[in-house]
Amino acid sequence: MTEGQNPFDALGAGGFDMNALLQQAQQMQEQLAAAQQRLADAQVDGTVGAVTVTVNGVGELAGVTLAPGSFDGNDQESLTDLGDMIVAAYRDAKARADAMATEALGPLAGGLPGMPGGDQPGAPRQLGF
Repeated sequence: MTEGQNPFDALGAGGFDMNALLQQAQQMQEQLAAAQQRLADAQVDGTVGAVTVTVNGVGELAGVTLAPGSFDGNDQESLTDLGDMIVAAYRDAKARADAMATEALGPLAGGLPGMPGGDQPGAPRQLGF
């Protein structure tokens, strides 16, 4: 190859189109940003017994609702049960939010490891070091 020659010239007219690639990357970035905003705006509930926990689509806690009269604030066992139910309800809501995120972002991640929807069969795995 001579100096100053474009290495992609060998691909011919149907070869590498950098502008198309950049345009495609821009569209994917816009779609990803829109999906992330929809997730941040979404709300998902998890319920265990008399406790309902609400998280947004990215798993951030948005609220806790208790059924009136369900717990005795003067009884240690009742308060311990309340704490356990809040944790369990949060885990339920977070699992639902994670599933929603995987569904919303999976196609946009394109099977990239470390992204929701990534680590699919046949996709390269991300090493943990």
